[in-house]
Amino acid sequence: MSYHIHVSISKRKLYLFNGNKLVRSYPVALGKIATSTPYGNFTIISKVPYPYSYPGGPLSAFGTYWMGLSKPHYGIHGTNNPASIGKYVSHGCIRMYNRDVETLAKLVPIGTPVYIRRE
Repeated sequence: MSYHIHVSISKRKLYLFNGNKLVRSYPVALGKIATSTPYGNFTIISKVPYPYSYPGGPLSAFGTYWMGLSKPHYGIHGTNNPASIGKYVSHGCIRMYNRDVETLAKLVPIGTPVYIRRE
């Protein structure tokens, strides 16, 4: 499978493609004006679950999963604030609902291209 991810900053959506076929789309939260989400071409370089953040414990600010991008300090991750999804509120990272980031992390391997665009 040849997965790649497109993120639309203006639509606040993450799209997962397999080749040219759209597999899934997800609502996301993105960077606020002062700490905007960078646009460009990146790669997923790490995948880290947070198994100790739930159940019964405080949820990490990164939610239940972190996927680091090739741009240092940026990633795709869950959130402990689901009300933020669909807004421009992050420090530049791409926030997803925890269930969505967990599903995405199961599908995409390290090395998956991530294209972040303004449109």
